[in-house]
Amino acid sequence: MAKILKVKTVHDYNAYLGQEDKHPLVSVIDYDDVTPIRHSLNHYSVYGLFLRDDTLVDLTYGCGKYDYGESTLICVSPGQIGGKEDNGERCPIRGWALLFHPELLHGTFLDKKMRQFTFFSYSVNEALHMTPEERQTFIDCLKLIQRELDNCNGVYRNSIIVSLIDVVLQYCMRFYDRQFQSQTVENKDLLTRFERFLANYYDTERQKTVGLPSVKICADGMCMSTNYFADMIKKLTGETASEQIRRFVIGLAKSRMVGGESINNTAYGLGFEYPQHFSRMFKREEGCTPSEYIERVTGRK
Repeated sequence: MAKILKVKTVHDYNAYLGQEDKHPLVSVIDYDDVTPIRHSLNHYSVYGLFLRDDTLVDLTYGCGKYDYGESTLICVSPGQIGGKEDNGERCPIRGWALLFHPELLHGTFLDKKMRQFTFFSYSVNEALHMTPEERQTFIDCLKLIQRELDNCNGVYRNSIIVSLIDVVLQYCMRFYDRQFQSQTVENKDLLTRFERFLANYYDTERQKTVGLPSVKICADGMCMSTNYFADMIKKLTGETASEQIRRFVIGLAKSRMVGGESINNTAYGLGFEYPQHFSRMFKREEGCTPSEYIERVTGRK
């Protein structure tokens, strides 16, 4: 069984690197100051943003392996596992890291905002690949935090650090937005694959055993993390993945009901547990009940 370093606090990671603690809840690391180091497979109880300027093969993140290159940013959140198993060798690492404990955010404006930074739940193969300008912006922000960590005047220290972390995370959102937009061909292909997945889901009658297709089911089917998939669909269509799924299901329902299938059989056949749930969704999406739709389109009552 692989030995795992438990990073319960920023001190745990600092101690592993031989880095001095400058704050109990925040750490900024310039790997040029600590390299070379041994590999480590880490279980995080802190947030971490790791900008890697080297190339490392077989980086582990969750259940996957990833080959990444220069200016790659990988983000982890409490509960995640990442790194590379210690093989006894020491290796040079280039780049920067920012680690901060959730306790730093308690009672602050950022605590309520963390959920919007969905990239913390992306898979490693959905890491951010920065442009040279983005990389420099990221490092400049970390240097500002580093300077504040060196500030002995603690009156506004934590509030300034939290505000700077917010700036870093906002920049990451902007950089990911740029990455989404730059992957035009791949993104268009995602919509096609999404449509095919939903069609195949019903062609193979998975709804009879699994139920209605969820965003997670669709993301898993296309080997993507749920958050990354949802963010991509939102960026491409302006609608949520859930809205896209509901539109597909309602389209199938219309076809089946117009073809003569009863409302109850349509509901059960599409994977609804109760026909009432289907009727509520249909009315919410279409503005009329299934029976009203059937009468309007076919004249049947």
